[in-house]
Amino acid sequence: MEEGNKLQGLSNECYLEGRPTGQSTNRLKYFPIMMYAIVMGLSGLTIMYQKAGIWLNFPSFIGNTLMIIDTLLFVFISIVYIVKIFKYPSMVKEEFLHPVRINFFAAVSISMLMLAIIYKDANHLMSGLFWYPGMLLHFYLTMYTIAFWINRNQDINHSSPAWFIPIVGNVLVPIAGVDLVNHGILMYFFSSGIFFWIMLFAILLNRIIFHNQIATKFMPTMFILIAPPAVGFIAYFAMFEKIDLFANMLFNLALFFTFLLAFMYKSFIKIKFFLSWWAFVFPLAAMAISSMLYYHHHQDSFLLLFSYLMIGVTTVVIAVVLYQTIIHINRREICIEE
Repeated sequence: MEEGNKLQGLSNECYLEGRPTGQSTNRLKYFPIMMYAIVMGLSGLTIMYQKAGIWLNFPSFIGNTLMIIDTLLFVFISIVYIVKIFKYPSMVKEEFLHPVRINFFAAVSISMLMLAIIYKDANHLMSGLFWYPGMLLHFYLTMYTIAFWINRNQDINHSSPAWFIPIVGNVLVPIAGVDLVNHGILMYFFSSGIFFWIMLFAILLNRIIFHNQIATKFMPTMFILIAPPAVGFIAYFAMFEKIDLFANMLFNLALFFTFLLAFMYKSFIKIKFFLSWWAFVFPLAAMAISSMLYYHHHQDSFLLLFSYLMIGVTTVVIAVVLYQTIIHINRREICIEE
């Protein structure tokens, strides 16, 4: 019911007339591509509870319910954005050429890949229906985004951890792609994702230390630093079914960034709400899933406790972010011109 109210509120926010003034205020024009970050966050939560049901004996209905909600939300946001493409193509083109927002177009394909992971055990056919177009779309968006960076001089102040979004998707491809395509294709996506994660991290670390601070509205994207090694660890295990030296390095790097961001908590607790808050959720969920996977194969008591901690933190964070999203929908502060 709460999710239904949210969808209805979002629809009102982006479609209906502004009642206070009596003037038409169609906010579809400003419906942002960043809305797909909501699907990414909710998908991460869904996968987390699915795995908790398998490895930690959590009730399975939680993951199943979230799977339905997540799918409906993806369909809803996609329909709205497709309508925007036909009605306001110039606004979509403007987003596609924006040095920051271009990175969030990859959230579309990432959402599809994550839905493929969600359905992998429940419905193999549905998983493939999401995975194949998601993989092809992400291949295109990765190529386009990197070509965009190369062909246009980039301002160092436009760089942020959001640059990882097109890269993280490449590492996601192998997780649901096992049994769908041959190993070589999966290794292509995994290798390119890991390579550009290292390259971009060096660029971002240079920017963060030696240049202007990241804009406040994009501070939550710092949590994306957790995602590449955490997802990389899961993908590596999906392909090779072992936890060796390289897998351990990926897991411990994800653990390091999790500890670092926890240490910096004061930098995040007073940030004004933006849609970028949804960037908190997916990386935390990825860390929780990585911890459960590691515990499942090593039965370490510390990892068990850490898994429960990450599940609890991720659940609380998404509850806060969802609540703030609904509040700002009601205040008509979403889908407006910036």
